[in-house]
Amino acid sequence: MTAVTTAQTESRTDLRDLTVASVPASHVYVRHLATEPPGPVRRLPDPDPAAPGRSTVSTWWPPVMLEPDWIARHDFDLFHLQFGFDAWMPERLEEVLVSLRERGRPFVYTVHDLRNPHHLDRSLHDEQLDVLVPGADALVTLTNGAAEEIRTRWGREAHVLPHPHVVDLATMAGLSRREIPGPRTELRVGLHVKSLRASMDPLRLLPDLVQAVRDRPGAVLQVNGHRDVLEPGGRRYADDLSAFLRRGAERGDLELHVHDFFSDTELWSYLAGLDVSVLPYRFGTHSGWLEACRDLGTTVIAPSCGYFADQGPVLSYVHDEETYDGGSLQAAVAAAWDQPRLGATGIAERRHQRAELAVAHEDLYRSLLR
Repeated sequence: MTAVTTAQTESRTDLRDLTVASVPASHVYVRHLATEPPGPVRRLPDPDPAAPGRSTVSTWWPPVMLEPDWIARHDFDLFHLQFGFDAWMPERLEEVLVSLRERGRPFVYTVHDLRNPHHLDRSLHDEQLDVLVPGADALVTLTNGAAEEIRTRWGREAHVLPHPHVVDLATMAGLSRREIPGPRTELRVGLHVKSLRASMDPLRLLPDLVQAVRDRPGAVLQVNGHRDVLEPGGRRYADDLSAFLRRGAERGDLELHVHDFFSDTELWSYLAGLDVSVLPYRFGTHSGWLEACRDLGTTVIAPSCGYFADQGPVLSYVHDEETYDGGSLQAAVAAAWDQPRLGATGIAERRHQRAELAVAHEDLYRSLLR
């Protein structure tokens, strides 16, 4: 990408505040890159896709800021892409980069996903990355493993900045569990199939999870899922999965909870009520769910695919698109009994990390504008 000239940036680098067009701005990951109260980096509010003249806190899809016309008409110092381009063709992303070059605005891209968890076929996402990664003035990613893959695939260096907390600090204070003295008497293992995104393969795991719980007196398997997947007539109804779970619940092998999408409050309460959360992914890169578990002191059992184990301490089992080892999953469940709150983060640690991330992003932005 063409470097921003000195003449284009001198008028902006002397300003105390920086204005960033962040795609998106209201996503929890992006909000938790800023300190409270906010520092000198000001992220523009997400324009409402239904009414581009307004802004919104919760509605940012589809991202209006990715329109070349929006880029041409609005004032900002720097453009930072995080999420939101899932369905965009590579040619449209090229148009975004051209628009930014024409305005002399630096482009930062945070590589959250090297394999899109919503796409069964990886080809579109790979083509999108082949535009965004070489075209960025600076790259950020969350783990050393992802940075190494970026280096191998594109010859680019990415700044490694860890994922901030997901659960808000006040809720962490109220829900995060403390160590209970004495021997453990119950292990509640949770598997949430949600709406069965493309990267999930829960039916592959479930026989081994059921067996692992049977082998451990006091262990309970709790399976949650959305109505659209587990009730007949649902938009994504999975007959085989629903039948397995209902038979298991009738036999007493598991507790089945079928419900609508959780609100944030309901989700945090659910995660805090588990001792262990099992991620049933066969591909992926990073996980906000994993970070929420760390916020609440819930041990995570994560697959060997992606870079989940790079995010923080987890119990790992072998699972990717080609390989699955049920014995490794059963061993992870057994190990969880003796490792309560593995990887848990405290409020002070998360607050300190958030301050460091805010400084790191500001320093990166200012370096591109000098």
